[in-house]
Amino acid sequence: MLSAEEWEIVLLSLKVSVAGVGLMLPLAFALAWLLARVRFPGKVLVDALIHLPLVVPPVVTGWLLLIAFGGNGPIGSWLDRAFGITLMFRWTGAALAAAIMALPLMVRAMRLSLEAVDTRLENAARTLGAGPWRAFLTITFPLSLPGILAGAVLGFARSIGEFGATITFVSNIPGETRTLPLAIYSALQMPDGDAMVARLAGISVALSLVALVASELLARRFGTRGGGHVL
Repeated sequence: MLSAEEWEIVLLSLKVSVAGVGLMLPLAFALAWLLARVRFPGKVLVDALIHLPLVVPPVVTGWLLLIAFGGNGPIGSWLDRAFGITLMFRWTGAALAAAIMALPLMVRAMRLSLEAVDTRLENAARTLGAGPWRAFLTITFPLSLPGILAGAVLGFARSIGEFGATITFVSNIPGETRTLPLAIYSALQMPDGDAMVARLAGISVALSLVALVASELLARRFGTRGGGHVL
């Protein structure tokens, strides 16, 4: 049985992960489409920058978020002045950190799905009178939808496990930014926290495992049309 505090941690983690994936989903799809369908100078560099959070220490990503979105950062100060939005020490900041860390995996899954779509089908639709947007909505989007869903689920799994960037950017505040990984870390520092660690770790593993299995099942659905595994 979970205590009220532990339920609060689980619900906050779900809120942060869902918000982070929802925030990043349109951008991830746009970047995936750009990498899959457009040739432009510097494409390799853009691809590398998108995947940078996978290879640099998460603390570095959190530090960069702190510089950009902190109270004195160029984006953070503008958001505060223009809209009264503050991300520092808020759950919304934790969602942003989770979204940035999940972005590379989401883009990869969606890009594989888009590359598996036969462009001849789109060209055939255009020769029959469909405009670019209609061809996209009736051909490209439905065929790439399994990859979009796989990317979203995979991003959710990554968000659930996010630690380094979150604690660096928004700290470890109970009820506000203390998600499952941060709560497990805090419980490890307590003399009698072993039982809490076991419960929260079990929930974290279960949520991540379900998300990974769902992502793989979705990946297999479009993998038979030429795509591959997303992991």
